[in-house]
Amino acid sequence: MSIGIIGSGALGSNVARALAKKGISATISNSRGPQSLASLVEELGPSIKAGTVEEAASADIVFAAVRWVDVEKVFTNLPAWNGRIVIDGTNPVEFIDPNSPDATDPSNPLAAYGIKAVDLNGKHSSEIFHQFVPGARVVKAFNHLDVNVLKEPEVASGKRVLFYSGDDAAAKAEIRKIIKDMGFAPVDLGALDVGGPLASLPFGPLSAQNFIRI
Repeated sequence: MSIGIIGSGALGSNVARALAKKGISATISNSRGPQSLASLVEELGPSIKAGTVEEAASADIVFAAVRWVDVEKVFTNLPAWNGRIVIDGTNPVEFIDPNSPDATDPSNPLAAYGIKAVDLNGKHSSEIFHQFVPGARVVKAFNHLDVNVLKEPEVASGKRVLFYSGDDAAAKAEIRKIIKDMGFAPVDLGALDVGGPLASLPFGPLSAQNFIRI
């Protein structure tokens, strides 16, 4: 199945590195256009090519690797999903201007990390994300680890555990296969409304847990 990556920041580029390491083909994109990705695709080799957001979004499996504040803008303008799979790699956090009062807000336990949680009014993030990709089969994954370790799925004679969740069994099976092919150890957390909150940054109890399966 073809793979597209929307977003080329730390998450998107490190997912692409992990795919490239195993020779898995994908198209990576960003809002600035394919030419801005020339040095990255040169680094990654022939299995990863640069494309437009629309080209990446036309793949069978699409990684959503954009900031939470950009999700609605990016995804609501794309063509119909028609049952294709979207991997929701987002987390409901907002980055803080280090020169703003938010950076020293004593009521925000995440201020020291340069982020603050987005108020979702009691909803879980994939429930909201799903609204922006109507007709897609959403699987939550690739969001709970430090993005800098994603390029190294295999470490210390073991495999990093990667959590995933979703409501469509066939879609989850496809993502499980990709996770394994990339060298991770996949762990199914169940339905989106269960697994999503468990592994979502910033407050999910399994978020930022870097387990290694030996």
